[in-house]
Amino acid sequence: MDDEATTLPGGEKYDLAKVGAHWQQELERGQRYFKSWVDRCTKIEKIYLQQADQANAAKRRFPMLWANISVLQPAVYARVPQPVVERRFKDSQPVARMASELVERNLAFTADDADLDSLMRAVRDDFLLCARGTVWLRYEADFEPLDIGVEPSNAPALDMQGDDGGPTPEQITDERVCIDYVHWSDFLHSPARRWKDVTWVARRVPMTDEEFDKRFPEGRASLAANGAGSNHGTNQTERAQNEGKTYVWEIWCKSENYTVWIAEGSPVALEVSEPPLKLTRFFPCPRPAFGTLSTSSLIPVPDYVYYQQQCDEIDMLTKRVNKLTDQLRLKIFYPSGDGSVSPAIEKAMRPENDTVMVPIPEWAAFTDKGGSNAIVTLPIDEVQKVIVACIEVRKQLVEDVYQITGISDIVRGDTQASETATAQRIKSQWGSIRIRDRQAELARFARDIVNLAGEIICDQFQPETLMLVSGIQLPTAAQKQQVQMQMQQQQMAQQQAAMRAQQMGQPAPPPQPPQIPPEVQKMMEQPTIDEVVELLRNDSVRGFRIDIETDSTIEPDEDAEKQRRMEFVQMVGGFMQQAGAIAQQTPMLVPVMVETLLFAARGFRAGRQLENTLEQVGAQLSQSATAPRPPPEPTPEQMINLKTAQVKAGAEEKKAQLSVAQAQIEHQTTVEQARSAMAAQALQQFQQQPPAYQ
Repeated sequence: MDDEATTLPGGEKYDLAKVGAHWQQELERGQRYFKSWVDRCTKIEKIYLQQADQANAAKRRFPMLWANISVLQPAVYARVPQPVVERRFKDSQPVARMASELVERNLAFTADDADLDSLMRAVRDDFLLCARGTVWLRYEADFEPLDIGVEPSNAPALDMQGDDGGPTPEQITDERVCIDYVHWSDFLHSPARRWKDVTWVARRVPMTDEEFDKRFPEGRASLAANGAGSNHGTNQTERAQNEGKTYVWEIWCKSENYTVWIAEGSPVALEVSEPPLKLTRFFPCPRPAFGTLSTSSLIPVPDYVYYQQQCDEIDMLTKRVNKLTDQLRLKIFYPSGDGSVSPAIEKAMRPENDTVMVPIPEWAAFTDKGGSNAIVTLPIDEVQKVIVACIEVRKQLVEDVYQITGISDIVRGDTQASETATAQRIKSQWGSIRIRDRQAELARFARDIVNLAGEIICDQFQPETLMLVSGIQLPTAAQKQQVQMQMQQQQMAQQQAAMRAQQMGQPAPPPQPPQIPPEVQKMMEQPTIDEVVELLRNDSVRGFRIDIETDSTIEPDEDAEKQRRMEFVQMVGGFMQQAGAIAQQTPMLVPVMVETLLFAARGFRAGRQLENTLEQVGAQLSQSATAPRPPPEPTPEQMINLKTAQVKAGAEEKKAQLSVAQAQIEHQTTVEQARSAMAAQALQQFQQQPPAYQ
């Protein structure tokens, strides 16, 4: 069986026949596990679509299931989820901020391209009708051969075998994330109590002959030999849909870490390969949107099961009311053959179908038992009373259904004029408390879809695709390095010019900032695409910096949204008013107030769009507040006072100088007088002394 074996890149070798036999048994085991649920959902779907059999086609039903589903549809899901990618820790790191922006824009484009709204509505209908809905995600890429002489980019290219046997490099021209809706009857998983215990998931894919031959070029011979793969369906609609198609099961086995493709009913697998996507939770589908579950198994219970008996009684009463209504026609009895009623009177009393004329041959016997002498009508008061009683009982049963399902009167728009606004608000708050779990389940399911799509985008998309789809152009590391080299060259040229001027004895020219165009300067302030892609590719870092969430999928409360925006505006306005007065007195507290404002704004949903602007303005305010300020210019009055003070200071200074000079003169005079006195005294002593020669 070497020709029916496959070898994975990891070295594992699998026999396609053995693998096919094993998975046919697993699929049959899974189908037996869900058989009772599938049969129940099939009946419920027929009731919902009013597809009764021919025997009951003429019997009228009260469309209670359709009415409930129609009420719950917009209540649990009303608008397409909007992906919101944020930093898990709301710091000001530019790389994480830019990575979040790129992924968010790519997810928004993916949601529009995959028509996520219609997919979520289909899942919502399966969720409400059968208590389970799911989707399947996959990655697709288009390739084209590289031209000769063109250097391949850093993006991984697929090497294909050329005509001469040599490798032909190919590059990715387009890539996308595809989201496929999976019908509730085409999805299987291993029997388990909890979703984390599920070891494999599978979906049934209908393929045309062209799609099958393109995906499995050598699989047609296996189908012809085994006569498997076609499923004509159980009714005319399914047979028309499945005509000319082949059912193939796509299986992802987490325990064996491989994927298997096998045609329905075929004992030989078509393909065994490694998983094409390396996902954190392995499976390419989120946890299904489950309805009512027990802790014993993952077999859901549709909501219709809990009020099916009431619906049957409602249908029975509806049929009874319809039959009794048919009897609410005027029935007239008159004697026949004796000429008591002329043909003209009989013709005037007989409309087309609203009145029934019954001739009575034995009129005398009939009148003796209570009839009148001429024309008698059948009393219909008792029939009317029975109809009214049936309608009252049916109304009570409908109320019982509303109590069971949790559809309150405020959700259905049924209220009383005498109720106050507070009473209606309380009823709206507590009446929809059981619907909140369903809303949360669909919101969780939408969030898981966005998480999976975001993980595929981060791991698979090339830098060119990320920038092209998002419309954000980021520089590469080489471009940024080239600009830095140009700046260094300009600085070196200025230094050389200064040295030459110094050698020649000339004054050095003042230093000039590097001449960079504004668009280049803006590009230099942004992180490089290489840094962003490195962050996105790193699972351990990405999980701590990027958080992928979705907006609420239910219809928003406009009053609540307006209230939140008004609270945000009031908070910012009041804070700015108080902070302005503090900033004038203490400029050093401006950075603290900026961080406080950002902390408060990040708590508001409406402040997410203003966060970047607030950060930029806050940085400028902090820089201007901490920078040294020039002294304020004096007023004219201050100038006059200043000049007066200067004049006084000058006069005082001159007076002090005159005093010092006068003191010096007096001191000099005193010194001279002392010297003269000492000289005179010495001369007198000399004259009084006798000569020494005597």
